Amino acid sequence: MQAHEIDYHIYGEEMQYVEIELDPQEIVIAEAGSFMMMDNNIQMETIFGDGSEQQSGLFGKLLNAGKRVLTGESLFMTAFINQNNSKSKVSFAAPYPGKIIPIDLTQFGGKFICQKDSFLCAAKGVSIGIEFSKKLGRGLFGGEGFIMQKIEGDGMAFVHTGGTLAKKELAAGEILKVDTGCIVGFTKDVDYDIEFIGGIKNSIFGGEGLFYATLRGPGTVYVQSLPFSRLADRIIASAPKAGGSSRDEGSLLGGLGSLLDGDRRF
Repeated sequence: MQAHEIDYHIYGEEMQYVEIELDPQEIVIAEAGSFMMMDNNIQMETIFGDGSEQQSGLFGKLLNAGKRVLTGESLFMTAFINQNNSKSKVSFAAPYPGKIIPIDLTQFGGKFICQKDSFLCAAKGVSIGIEFSKKLGRGLFGGEGFIMQKIEGDGMAFVHTGGTLAKKELAAGEILKVDTGCIVGFTKDVDYDIEFIGGIKNSIFGGEGLFYATLRGPGTVYVQSLPFSRLADRIIASAPKAGGSSRDEGSLLGGLGSLLDGDRRF
């Protein structure tokens, strides 16, 4: 199925949202919970899976939706249809600080592989499926597990990242080593594997884990500076504990310093 041709504009710097402009009867699909705002003439409809196999019967729909469960996503997605006779707009927001990447699948050979929770929205006709790892080491130690998302088709898709985005163009045979959680996605010709860091001191005291990802070109790789899991870990570590207090970062006076600074939690 040929994807709908949509126009878009990305707004913001660190807390971005993407505005999609739809011609009459054009459709965009999005993850549940990513909707921000829309014009009055756009109709919202909940669908099984990504909507690319809506004519395949009940079994096909269930199979398509079931693939999304394996990646940790909801069974349902939301389709936004322009029922007006003129152009209308709908916007979707990233769930945490970072960047939104527009992916033109026609420039990437019709396929893009990304981490499980990075997909935001796409033109109707784009397929959101699963990419199984055939390598045991990658599945056990890769951070992303055996399953990643694959986005296929000939339309526009949008994925979001955490922190600052780095785009790397790898030549044939060129290798990039990346923290497993910092990978956003890569094109279909990039070979992804896991490598042991090595060294007793590095393994025990390095604080960076035991493995990192190796990505071998040719192809394009997107890397994020702040994975959401890393941000969440820091927030949890700094949160007030039951029966205790929060960490007093940056103050030599500890709790007294926090009180003088205006933090009156006790």
